[in-house]
Amino acid sequence: MPESRTSLPTLMVGAIGVVFGDIGTSVLYTVKEVFGAGHVQFTPGNVYGVLSLIFWTLTIIVSVKYVVLVLRADNNGEGGLVAMLTLASGAVADRPALRKAMLLVGIFGTCLFYGDGVITPAITTLGAMEGLKVVSPALAEYVIPLTLVVLLALFMVQKKGTGGIGRFFGPVMMAWFIVIALLGVRQIASHPQILWAVSPLHAFRFALHSPGVTFIVLGAVVLCVTGCEALYADMGHFGKRPIRLAWFWIAMPALVLNYFGQGALLLAKGQAVVDNPFFHLAPDWAALPLVGLATVAAVIASQALISGAYSVTKQVIQLGFLPHLKMEHTSVRDLGQIYMPLVNWGLFVLIVLAVAMFRSSNNLAAAYGIAVTTDMLITTVLTFFVVRYAWKVSLLLSLVATGVFLTVDLLFWSSNLLKLIHGGWFPLAIAGAVFVLMVTWRDGRVLLHQALQETALTLEDFLESLFLAPPTRVEGTAVFLSADPSIVPNALLHNLKHNKVLHQQNLFVSVRQHEVPWIGMDKRLQVQALGHDCWQVVLHYGFKNDPDLPKALSLLAGRGVDLNPMSTSYFLSRHIVAPSMATGLAPWREKLFAYMHHSATAAAEYLNLPSNAVVELGSKVEI
Repeated sequence: MPESRTSLPTLMVGAIGVVFGDIGTSVLYTVKEVFGAGHVQFTPGNVYGVLSLIFWTLTIIVSVKYVVLVLRADNNGEGGLVAMLTLASGAVADRPALRKAMLLVGIFGTCLFYGDGVITPAITTLGAMEGLKVVSPALAEYVIPLTLVVLLALFMVQKKGTGGIGRFFGPVMMAWFIVIALLGVRQIASHPQILWAVSPLHAFRFALHSPGVTFIVLGAVVLCVTGCEALYADMGHFGKRPIRLAWFWIAMPALVLNYFGQGALLLAKGQAVVDNPFFHLAPDWAALPLVGLATVAAVIASQALISGAYSVTKQVIQLGFLPHLKMEHTSVRDLGQIYMPLVNWGLFVLIVLAVAMFRSSNNLAAAYGIAVTTDMLITTVLTFFVVRYAWKVSLLLSLVATGVFLTVDLLFWSSNLLKLIHGGWFPLAIAGAVFVLMVTWRDGRVLLHQALQETALTLEDFLESLFLAPPTRVEGTAVFLSADPSIVPNALLHNLKHNKVLHQQNLFVSVRQHEVPWIGMDKRLQVQALGHDCWQVVLHYGFKNDPDLPKALSLLAGRGVDLNPMSTSYFLSRHIVAPSMATGLAPWREKLFAYMHHSATAAAEYLNLPSNAVVELGSKVEI
């Protein structure tokens, strides 16, 4: 990808709007969840201890692990769990068993993103709307209805694209961080001694005095780092330096000041504000405007997760773990802006279900932590393999570099396991369901490929025999698509059988998806002449490229192939999958694969083929 010429300040503001929306709204519910659950006795020492835990959690997990270490693991400038997975699996390509296990673990981590994409909009929007209770207890009954209205509006505008409103994300979130910092400073000014909570001694004393309570509380403390995966996932959009500077100079100081401000307020007013310390930070006249700003910030945080769900789904499709889904580009300028109806409304239904089931941000907090900590744990494990095998760092140094983070992650993850029956099962159930779909699709495609190979003819041998007594040739170009470039496409066999003609030019095209984000146009295609005006073409795409077959084939100009779009026809093989119940897959998985295959978006749409030039020829295949 070309290097961005956007100025550093602009990139920093953009990063504030997209990258830090989720973690920036964690102030709405983290402290409330710690003290509101009833596990922590309300004493000044405990307030200092909890704030110290929050500060050092932000420092160790976000500042050191993600900002310093994980951001170094870029895949051609791209980040995210999929990029990390391809780096790690590529580094152990000579260990097939390890690579296979790693792919499954990494894909499950990707599936957890969907659980996060359900919980984040629900908890942030509910957390913002619950400020209405602080404005007036009489408004409590409107919290859930207004939450659902806001979320419905958010999902309805997705089809129109986020380009128009996206440019406001940065300034609005900048205002959010400034406001939460000022609210914190206002309370800290009254109790400046709260700043001593930066000392890790307070966290150690808290842990030594109440180790059991501390272990339980870690499940709530970890909520302060929800969204930290976005720092890595959005690296390709903004670059490492803008994200690092935005974190250290804007996001982290504002978050710390607000958390410490909430601590100062708790010391001053105690139980009177423990129900929602964030909104009690504001003077009475500012409570309602703060609810409005918090709601906008929650929408922005939700938008980042929704857009991320589209992007992750597209990447997973490119890697062959999901069927092609309908995808609409919402911007002619930015190819990264896409809309997937099935993903959009699937998320919305699950979010409505989450709001209806849990009904408050406190209850949702129990469901939130386990998805976050499992993702963090998987990232740390994959980072070890990147450090050890991709970067060739010594085993001892690799263990030291990742061992500390693994220990911290395991502590948070173990604590969140206590919340499994209280809601933690919900995002895991979502992730598990998506994981079953992905693995079933991958395994089903293997079976389908094997079934096709059993009756396949070798392309070069077939052409050689065909031209011994060639059929009638007609003008124009025929493009035959095939998953395997070495075998005869079924569409060619059916065309010869039923139409008994062969076009003047014939291209046998295969599309290859690679475990790299981008493949440039200079490496897009490989061409091999087969004689008799027939060519074998292999097209190469990265998991962030948008396949466009006509555009790619236009690169054949000057290579002996004269393509006229008006006289080019695209022949596709449409396989109707019929479960045979005689393979290694469970019968229900065979039926599931057959349904997914039938429901998948047609290859013509996925490859951007002109609809008036596509011919589909079907055949039944038993797996």
